Amino acid sequence: MDLQLPDNLVTTIEDPGDCPPARWGILGAGGIARQFLNDAREGTACEVTAVGSRSLERAEGFASEHGIERAYGSYEELVASDAIDAVYVATPHSEHRAHAVLALEAGKPVLVEKSFTRNAAEAREVFDVAARTGLFAMEAMWSRFLPHFVVARALVASGAIGGVVEVVGDHGQSLEHIQRMWDPTLAGGALLDLGVYPVSFIHSVLGVPESLRSQGHLLATGVDASSATSFVYPKAIAVATTTLRAVSPTRAWIAGTGGRIDFDTAFYRPGGITVTLAEREPFRWQFDHPGGGFQFEIAEAARCIDAGARESDVMPWSATVEVLEMMDEIRRQLRVRFPGEPSLRPGHPVGGRD
Repeated sequence: MDLQLPDNLVTTIEDPGDCPPARWGILGAGGIARQFLNDAREGTACEVTAVGSRSLERAEGFASEHGIERAYGSYEELVASDAIDAVYVATPHSEHRAHAVLALEAGKPVLVEKSFTRNAAEAREVFDVAARTGLFAMEAMWSRFLPHFVVARALVASGAIGGVVEVVGDHGQSLEHIQRMWDPTLAGGALLDLGVYPVSFIHSVLGVPESLRSQGHLLATGVDASSATSFVYPKAIAVATTTLRAVSPTRAWIAGTGGRIDFDTAFYRPGGITVTLAEREPFRWQFDHPGGGFQFEIAEAARCIDAGARESDVMPWSATVEVLEMMDEIRRQLRVRFPGEPSLRPGHPVGGRD
């Protein structure tokens, strides 16, 4: 679908329903797996043919509830299955590296729920295995594939809003009642679940900062409850805020010398943007589509796998590693370290204060 934008700018939104078919196996049977399943079925040409869990009873319950043909009581059985072409990793952050490697070593391409891993070092390990095996791997940062994100990036790249000078993203949800969010062994805290959205958003517009400064509050277990982070670029600044203690407006915007792009509340979800250009009336752009929004990343993965590509141009390996490096530095400054992690030390390109 070609979209006509100001000053004859044209960008293309590919219909996820036109993607090549792929048979997915879901590794993990939680809530995020349900959204993946529903959006794959309703919005793409793909199907979910198997689900795996550490508990056969749980896998069978999930499969029965959703009409999935095969259920496995171990992740090893799932990734070895001939009934699937690719694996969606939907387990806690603490397990992403191990489960992605398990699937890749079994010859299966992987789509790994965000945050891709706990830290940048683990992400590099996964991508090293993907490179060695010649298989596709991608972080399931679904926001980057949503139509209003695609249009916003096209507007920025075209120079329509002039030079970018400020980018802001916010994401707060009331999640203190969820035990997993408190648990450092599961890589809990606000940043990897919620804060990754504004950080990845800022990176998608400005890339890697020259420096960052972060302050915040911790829960009693030592994981982050909230944080505010400022990023400095050669000609721009950015701010990311996140909390698991309250529902915030979850707004985002990009301000340039010639205009501004304002994202709807819950900017990271399917929605629209309002564009204000110099000496013009603001206009609103929204692409209404069925489904929850995961269909766009699923379709991208299916297209890449069908083409024999190892990574996506929209969410390349380098972007995942760079975002995790930024979050590693945020956690270092907040003094949040997960069990088994090496000490987080400042380093290029976003090393900051001690």
